[in-house]
Amino acid sequence: MKRAVALAWIAWLGIAMPAAARDPGADGEFDRRRSRHFELHQDVDIDQRAGRSGSRAFEREVLAVLEDAYDRVADAIDVAPRRPVSVWIYDPAVFDAGVAGAVRFPLAGFYHGVIRVRGDQRVTRDLARVLAHEYVHAAFDATAPSLVLPAVFNEGMAEWLSRGGLDASELAILRRTAAAGALPTPDAMFAPSFGALDASGAPLAYLYATAFVERLARDHGEKGLRELVRILLRTDSLDQALERVYDADLGALDAALRAELAR
Repeated sequence: MKRAVALAWIAWLGIAMPAAARDPGADGEFDRRRSRHFELHQDVDIDQRAGRSGSRAFEREVLAVLEDAYDRVADAIDVAPRRPVSVWIYDPAVFDAGVAGAVRFPLAGFYHGVIRVRGDQRVTRDLARVLAHEYVHAAFDATAPSLVLPAVFNEGMAEWLSRGGLDASELAILRRTAAAGALPTPDAMFAPSFGALDASGAPLAYLYATAFVERLARDHGEKGLRELVRILLRTDSLDQALERVYDADLGALDAALRAELAR
């Protein structure tokens, strides 16, 4: 695929490609590879094709990460796209130039009809997490394309399913922030996305969203989350699903978590 087509997504973001960033070292030809549930396109600047550190090995590992994410999401909440999910991995310079200015915090990937991710020359832990996170968004969209969710739930599910719960240091950050009265506001957490947040607010918002879903899982287990998602997909109403499973709406659950963190 030629560079002009590869950069078509940048037009969707409304961003002009800087001339200095048009030749990042990748050749502009996207390699394509399929697995059972994914179609991968990648243009990372990897020197060789074969061998343990070649592009083919990179593609196999990426697809293995994605298939693991597919199985995890299907097992946890019974959500599984019926058609292959398209995943585009860009050379870092191309990706960075494309998203510059789109949001006010560092961005490693996003989903808008297809998964688009900032690549690397190997599958790092961070890259694996980004791939799994964006797959959760893709899975929900494929299952219920008209569903609009608050970011605290949407991003929280993507984080919890891709990485698990918070570690002790992350929980400590949230507790200190809560004690200082500086958690992200409910309005920010209930918005459809975190796109309006800055580089200091976004990391806290993602931590809080993870804590929100982690608390749901703690209260009723993974079985409760599975039932929540089942009702949500049937009714298109998160509050209705929360009331059925947790006997509380989004606002009440948010308030309870804030109080817990502040103690």
